[in-house]
Amino acid sequence: MNRIAKRPPDTLVQIVTDSWTEPFWSAVKDRRLTCAQCGECGRFRMPPTPFCPHCRSQAIDWMALPGTGTIYSFTIVERAVLPGTEGNIPYVPAVIALDGAEPARQISNLVDCEVDRIRIGARVRAVFDTVGDGAAVVRFTLAEEDA
Repeated sequence: MNRIAKRPPDTLVQIVTDSWTEPFWSAVKDRRLTCAQCGECGRFRMPPTPFCPHCRSQAIDWMALPGTGTIYSFTIVERAVLPGTEGNIPYVPAVIALDGAEPARQISNLVDCEVDRIRIGARVRAVFDTVGDGAAVVRFTLAEEDA
């Protein structure tokens, strides 16, 4: 039987924005993936932070990304560790290396793909889900060549 990676329950999603993260969440709500890039040294960073960890600049640009990447790391959650998550098993938290924003990586979930096909280095593409009161989150699924 094929096990499909499920979405974690919306109750686990808590989006808190500030002036440094709002452009990211606004783009996600519009079904676009972006990444913070230092306006001084050009290095990408995820999550967006007030200071570049490399040069300490506060200059920030938001670069549009293609919405693709590679699985850097993942784990498969097969037991409900919180009440109310029993119907969302298995879910797959993952670290995604983002195309066009190297070396930035994003923590997200893999969804709608066969768990047995998930592997380090597999290609993924972004999918966007509306949660809660209209907020949106970005998740990833296996790209066609790895599905």
